[in-house]
Amino acid sequence: MHTDPNRLSLGHILVFWLPLAATWLMMAVEGPFLSAVIARLADPTLNLASYGVAFSIALLVEAPIIMVMSATTALVRDRASMATMKRFVYTLSAGITLLMAGLTLPPVFSLVAEGIIRLPADVAHISHLACIALIPWPGAIGYRRFYQGILIRNNRTRFVAYGTVVRLAGMGGTALVLAMFTDLPGALVGGCSLALGVIAEAAATRMMAGGVVRKLSEYEGQRHAPLTYTRISKFYFPLALTTILALGVRPVVTFFLGQSHMAIESLAVFPVVHSLVFLFISLSISYQEVIIALIGDKQENYYPLRNFALFLALFAGGGLGLIAFTPLSTIWFHHVSGLSLELARFSAAPVQIMTLIPFVWVLVCLQRGVLVNAEITAPITKATVAQVSTVVLVLAITIYFLDMVGIIGAALALVLGGIAGCAYQIPWFLALRRKEAMAVPSS
Repeated sequence: MHTDPNRLSLGHILVFWLPLAATWLMMAVEGPFLSAVIARLADPTLNLASYGVAFSIALLVEAPIIMVMSATTALVRDRASMATMKRFVYTLSAGITLLMAGLTLPPVFSLVAEGIIRLPADVAHISHLACIALIPWPGAIGYRRFYQGILIRNNRTRFVAYGTVVRLAGMGGTALVLAMFTDLPGALVGGCSLALGVIAEAAATRMMAGGVVRKLSEYEGQRHAPLTYTRISKFYFPLALTTILALGVRPVVTFFLGQSHMAIESLAVFPVVHSLVFLFISLSISYQEVIIALIGDKQENYYPLRNFALFLALFAGGGLGLIAFTPLSTIWFHHVSGLSLELARFSAAPVQIMTLIPFVWVLVCLQRGVLVNAEITAPITKATVAQVSTVVLVLAITIYFLDMVGIIGAALALVLGGIAGCAYQIPWFLALRRKEAMAVPSS
């Protein structure tokens, strides 16, 4: 599917990618929007810090399920493979929902928040409330990413974007209603809004995927090997471990920030800074699914996809740099995100440091898309180990030994970690490209 090299122009890639990019951009808008709402409610610094902690915990619980979309896009081809993957995803979604519920039990959460992360008592209390609101969030994400993968595999990327519009409407409407008509803490407003938004999106995505699901239910594959749980496990669990490690970076950063110089200020601006950077990272993350879907069984469409990635890197990195190194920084953090002028100025330096991240992530996602398409996932996990290890090492040095301001140390750690992960994947990526090039007939 989608493998004719004569048809895969940059324009074709752009049309396929734009709905996915819009989807990720809309999801990335959630962070700045909710941060702006929380910043305008009572006790903004306390609630921004609490919301950042709760969201970090929810992200870590969500991590085992997040690669379901990539796996479904790569592996689901017919009725039998869809049924097998569906059972796998539903079981995993139920498991992480139970895990999230277990973490919110008061003794467990107290151990994590105050015993391990060592949060101040007031931050821990409000974070607990937000985590309770987020209990259904990870499982709902697994459910909708399964059906999003089916839509992407079958060239229905626009429906993925439509579902995200539903998510944003549900999230935004909930946030505004709770902010205007209740006295709930800002962090709890954020948690409730995220949960209701993704539940609405999951329901809408399932409805829009109905036609494709019915067609797949009638299609019996003939040319491909059956999809077994062993094959899924071999393919998926390295990806899941990769995501656990990658998303685990945020709770790790939160842990170090809580013990750093200017801890409360760093915890308060971290979700806002991270949300801005993620806006531009999301462009590359969305492109990974494009590579998996369009590169072809023999990766014959690699070169146009690579060329598009170069343009994407310049666009994403240049866009973040335009904000980070101009007065747009103050406009974004103060007027849009609602931070005080003091916190807005405090956010400027870390964003400037993190301008390199979008460039790195485009290359990382190009490498990953090529490897996932070839069902080679173990090197991705090892690269993520290198990334996370570098982040932890740099955080320990900058915060414990150099006594840096927490958010500055975090920015340096995230940049250097991304570079380390990218560098580790290069030999595997080049070896695969040489193998594929040799397999292409010269005629």
